[in-house]
Amino acid sequence: MINTIVDIEEIQFTDKPVPSTLLESIRMRGVAIPVRVRRTETGYECLDGHQRLSALRQLMQEDEHFRRVPVMLVNDFTKAGSGFWGNTRNKH
Repeated sequence: MINTIVDIEEIQFTDKPVPSTLLESIRMRGVAIPVRVRRTETGYECLDGHQRLSALRQLMQEDEHFRRVPVMLVNDFTKAGSGFWGNTRNKH
């Protein structure tokens, strides 16, 4: 898993109803738990965090800093070395 920050416009997600308590919490504290995403050909797909992203989309109308989203990128093996794939003998 890789933790990073991406622009909300790069994430495909389904808009969900946002409870006012979640909206206010994110407004005051930001996103406490990163949204889980996976990389796609055109950006990212949300695996968990549709409500958080929906809240951020609403809050972007107030302040552009809500545009940047902390994400946890799962199943991204692009940075793994060849040893990761078992191309070399296991030495541990």
